[in-house]
Amino acid sequence: MSLLCALLLAIALVAVPGAHGTCPVPADLKKSDGTRTCARLYETSDPYYENCCQGPELSVEPGTDLPYLPSGWSKTASSLVVGQRCEITVWSLPGKRGKTRKFTAGTYPRLEEYRKGIFGDWSDSISALYCKCY
Repeated sequence: MSLLCALLLAIALVAVPGAHGTCPVPADLKKSDGTRTCARLYETSDPYYENCCQGPELSVEPGTDLPYLPSGWSKTASSLVVGQRCEITVWSLPGKRGKTRKFTAGTYPRLEEYRKGIFGDWSDSISALYCKCY
């Protein structure tokens, strides 16, 4: 019976619009003039998905290569949205050193759900990035 309940809950979360919170969908990462944004990093994440992708945001254009993030952004990103047909590679240390991971097009409201090695996660861990679109 508990397996059936878990399955029904999973289906409901997928079927309900907005179940993944207030994060924009990858197709929405466009400027008012129609040009695309490669990715958007957000400072705030939360155990509740509806509170993720809030607070200050850093928009990254296609082809952006930042071995050192702007002041105040190193190790502060907790949520991430990657645009359609784009991917972002992130590093855990400045100068593109340390652990690395690629995130493809999609919404990542809680970076703490993505492992960084054995004991860490990617929330508040991004210190460098490269973003490209196809």
